[in-house]
Amino acid sequence: MIPDQSNSLCPCGSGKTYQQCCGLWHQGKPAPSPEALMRSRYTAFVQGRAEYLLATWHPDTRPADLGLEGSPEWVSLQILDSTEQGSRGTVHFRAVYRAGDSWGYLEENSDFVREDGRWYYLSGETREGQLKPGRNEPCPCGSGKKFKACCR
Repeated sequence: MIPDQSNSLCPCGSGKTYQQCCGLWHQGKPAPSPEALMRSRYTAFVQGRAEYLLATWHPDTRPADLGLEGSPEWVSLQILDSTEQGSRGTVHFRAVYRAGDSWGYLEENSDFVREDGRWYYLSGETREGQLKPGRNEPCPCGSGKKFKACCR
C-alpha cells in the first residue's frame, strides 16, 4: 500500500505538496507538459507505482510488465533541460539514488509524445554513474547538511 503523502512535499523536488503536484497526475488528470509527466514518473518510481508508470508509457515502447522490486532508494531529481514543440517533447534529467553505503545517479535524455491530449514517455537514452561526495559538499540526500554531518 502506498502511504498518504498528500500534505508532504512532493518527491519530484517542485517545492509543492504532493497533492498540489504529482498527486494530480497520479489521480488521472493529464500532465500538462513533458516535464510535469517526467516529474510524476520519478515520483511514481519513488512511491512504487508501477501501474502509473506503465499507463504513462507509450504503447509502442511499453514493456509487458514492470517490476520495481530491488529498485534503489531514489533521493532527488534535477531537471537539466526541458523542451516542448507541438506534440513532441524532451526532458534531460538526473536522478540521484542511494544503494547501500554508496550513491549513484541515472541521467537520461527522454522523449515524449502527446496523443489525444495526454503526454506519454516514449524512450530515453540513459547513462549511470557513481557519486562520490566530498566531506564538505552538500549531502546527496537533499537534507541541506554537509555530507560529513549527514549520510556519511
